[in-house]
Amino acid sequence: MSALNLDGIIGYPVTPFTADGERVAVDRLAALVERLVADGCHAVAPLGSTGESAYLDEHEWCEAAETSIAAVAGRVPTVVGIAELTTRSAVRRAQFAERAGASAVMVLPLSYWRLDEREIVRHYTEVAGAVDIEVMIYNNPATAGVDLSPELMVSLVEKIENVTMVKESSGDLGRMHRLFQLTGGELPFYNGSNPLALAALMAGAAGWCTAAPCLIPGATLELHRAVRAGDFETAFKVFQQQLAVLQFIVRGGLPTTVKAGLALRGFDAGGPRRPLLPLDEERTAELSSLLAAVDAGRP
Repeated sequence: MSALNLDGIIGYPVTPFTADGERVAVDRLAALVERLVADGCHAVAPLGSTGESAYLDEHEWCEAAETSIAAVAGRVPTVVGIAELTTRSAVRRAQFAERAGASAVMVLPLSYWRLDEREIVRHYTEVAGAVDIEVMIYNNPATAGVDLSPELMVSLVEKIENVTMVKESSGDLGRMHRLFQLTGGELPFYNGSNPLALAALMAGAAGWCTAAPCLIPGATLELHRAVRAGDFETAFKVFQQQLAVLQFIVRGGLPTTVKAGLALRGFDAGGPRRPLLPLDEERTAELSSLLAAVDAGRP
């Protein structure tokens, strides 16, 4: 399976833009990645859904990947997100990420025409075959239009040497139990559904892929520590303290809500890229109250 032995919180940075929204603010992105590492994230995953990868052109994507990897500077693994409609584009970006120094790539198969199992297998086979670094399967049917069953994901890991990990974001806890069951707990799988964080870690997830450390790193990391220590009373308490924030940022769209939350925390990440719009005044005030409640519950 995976040689990275990655267990813990994988922090997802937003991609900051300049004030006019026309360019990636690379200095701000580097500073945000530095915050995630300094706060204790066990890995950093730029260019996922939170990072607005779908809204970046080729140059911007490469710039964000290079900046993030350089800012991490090998202190923790860097898992670069790749979500492309064509296999050719996915291969090109995977190869770029490898050259830039990524530890792994996380591949989400996007679909305009519905992909069948044969096409999904071919996509992962070609992308994984084009690089020597590890590949994480990413299942997120709500955004990708492709739903990978636990059985299919396990078969991909068994058939393709450097496909070694799974991120499961369908929101179905039963799938995580099935991944554990099919592999005897040997396959590292990671929770990508924020409101399921506690249940997923209890179900054997090797970690939690989340943008929450951008806003509430202490609570996020404490949840993981408590579960690993077997202190389930503390884990439940800490999870309940942050659950409303987790629900809010998911419900409002991660780029929009996390950027608003960062502004409330005194970090300028710019606004989301249109057609996404900044959080309105009423919801910003609600988010401010939710963050304050988490802060009040921290020692």
